[in-house]
Amino acid sequence: MPSARPTRSHSTHLLSFGVLIVFVLACTACKQAQKTSANGESLDQAGMWSNSSTELQTLNVSNAEIGELTKARDAGLTDPSCVALIKLARSRQKPFADGQAIADLLSAGSSEPTVLELAHLNQLGLWAGEARVLRLAGLSDKVILAVAQRRAQGLPALSGGKLGELKNAGASEATILDFIQKGFTDQQASAYITQREAAAGGHGFVYQRRRRKS
Repeated sequence: MPSARPTRSHSTHLLSFGVLIVFVLACTACKQAQKTSANGESLDQAGMWSNSSTELQTLNVSNAEIGELTKARDAGLTDPSCVALIKLARSRQKPFADGQAIADLLSAGSSEPTVLELAHLNQLGLWAGEARVLRLAGLSDKVILAVAQRRAQGLPALSGGKLGELKNAGASEATILDFIQKGFTDQQASAYITQREAAAGGHGFVYQRRRRKS
């Protein structure tokens, strides 16, 4: 007849394994609860309205995303726009990570609608820094969006440096927008600047559209 010892040992191992499984599941549930609680606390600390806070939690916003939203919100972005940006990130299946870029643009004088349009064009990223410099240089949101729209379509666009040179050379916003919309190259813009500087002695300068190269 078999000994009772192996049976008792086998039962002990099964009991220990069962306890381990229960412990792991309990820890997982605890961590999940802590994560949800942390999100709620972070949203409260970010000063989100209750409606926006609830909506953001349903979008499974992460703590990292809350940190980015806080940067943008501290610079003046409204709660509805915060929610819109998270939804946009979800539609692209990417985390929201443009909080600092948005904060910099808003601080430079760009409007909230401009920032949202840049986000929809997917033109925040690395180019946001250049757009901020353009805004600080006195170029309008209309110019920034005109460049962003061409970039989003994969069309050639004047560089930020050249746009700044055009501004410094005294080119009007209408002329700069015309250059952008017609796809002028940096070389063509440089030619305009050179001619303008050559005419600075008092003869004036007239932009001749027929001189544009195809």
